[in-house]
Amino acid sequence: MDFYLEPARNIPILATTEVLVVGGGPSGIAAAISAAREGAATMLIERFGCFGGMMTTAGVESIAWWRHENTVESGGIAREIEETARLMGATSPEPQSNSQAINAERFKLVADAMLEQAGVRRVLHITAVDVIKQENNLLGVITESKSGRQAILANVIIDCTGDADIAWLAGAPFIKREREELMCMTTVFSCANVNKDAFMKNIKTTQPKYGDWGADEENKNWSYDVHESCRDMFSPYLGKVFAKGKSAGIIPKDVTLGGSWSTVTEYGDANYLNVVSIPSVDCTDVFDLTRAEIEGRKQAMQAIEALRQFQPGFEQAQLKNFGMTVGTRESRHIIGHAKLIENDICNEGRHTDSIGIFPEFIDGNGHLKLPLEAHYFQIPYGVMVPQQVENLLVCGRAIDADNFGCAAIRNMGCCIVTGEGAGTAAAVAIKNNTTVSSVDIQAVQERLQQNGVKVF
Repeated sequence: MDFYLEPARNIPILATTEVLVVGGGPSGIAAAISAAREGAATMLIERFGCFGGMMTTAGVESIAWWRHENTVESGGIAREIEETARLMGATSPEPQSNSQAINAERFKLVADAMLEQAGVRRVLHITAVDVIKQENNLLGVITESKSGRQAILANVIIDCTGDADIAWLAGAPFIKREREELMCMTTVFSCANVNKDAFMKNIKTTQPKYGDWGADEENKNWSYDVHESCRDMFSPYLGKVFAKGKSAGIIPKDVTLGGSWSTVTEYGDANYLNVVSIPSVDCTDVFDLTRAEIEGRKQAMQAIEALRQFQPGFEQAQLKNFGMTVGTRESRHIIGHAKLIENDICNEGRHTDSIGIFPEFIDGNGHLKLPLEAHYFQIPYGVMVPQQVENLLVCGRAIDADNFGCAAIRNMGCCIVTGEGAGTAAAVAIKNNTTVSSVDIQAVQERLQQNGVKVF
């Protein structure tokens, strides 16, 4: 690779704040709200024109589709988001769980309202492109926007980019699997002009279940090892339709379509069709991302044609919209001061520095298990604290976890738990004039518990 030496120049300081949250997805929203509520001057920046991340830009409508009668959750902002969305008329019953599907478009308004109420200073259409460091101390970020190249200075920066972009720019050590090993990416889409009555009648007749995931011999969709506890439970699975589409030549032999639907409205919209599977994509490579966006839209149209021909109720269906961006499941993971491993996820891992809990829910890397029992693991604070960089916390799917752990921690509900923990820790550290790496974790835990979070 050839290089160009960028000339040094003075750039204006856009803002100075106590806590800067980079990335306005589920973890970023939770981090910003929690830090602001704890009294820290907080700014949230987002590269798109709305907050919500995977919920709005990718179109993933449920943060808790895994919830069942005996599921034990963290509570806190994760449940508050769902309840606020319900009260604002932005939800409908999720078809396979005791949760609410959150309308992707209306959640933009929900996020705006919750952030405004918390007193978070918000900036959209802005991207962090570099960091400001003094030795190992992170002092701020360099941004690019329509306003030009500018700097934001902060006491604590919380990286909620999903890809650990700030940690990477700051030189923090990380791991990333080879692109062939990464979980597949997806293009979520919605359809209009669906006959809900005909569709639901067919679903009642065919009774799709979790055991169908990857079980179709004609089309090995989404090859999953489904836990025996949930194999016979209802699942809004569409793989059998796509198997027929492949046999009919509508879907190419090298394309794998599987996945599920979320809600079908009375006026004929089928939302959150999560059926596209794009393997071998490194979302930190712009050329890979470009290929995924184009391929995802192509696969979505192949899926719609198969649905039109083989799924009752979809005979007249038309594309309504694609997600604003392709959906990513994993990329970089920081090397933190602690790591979540398979034993934690499957054997109720306990940690003295826990900042919240998450149920034993596994979805990815070839495994699916729903939290049907009251089993949960604790999330240690150390998984968010990168090595070799001070004044930085990393949340969401980029925390330190092994390959098995990634299948649990990537879930948006878990991302929210880490965001609330990080925002609270940042505010406590600032209040007590200490660093986030040496913050009084007991003080953080006390504040989280007072705010309704199940920590232990």
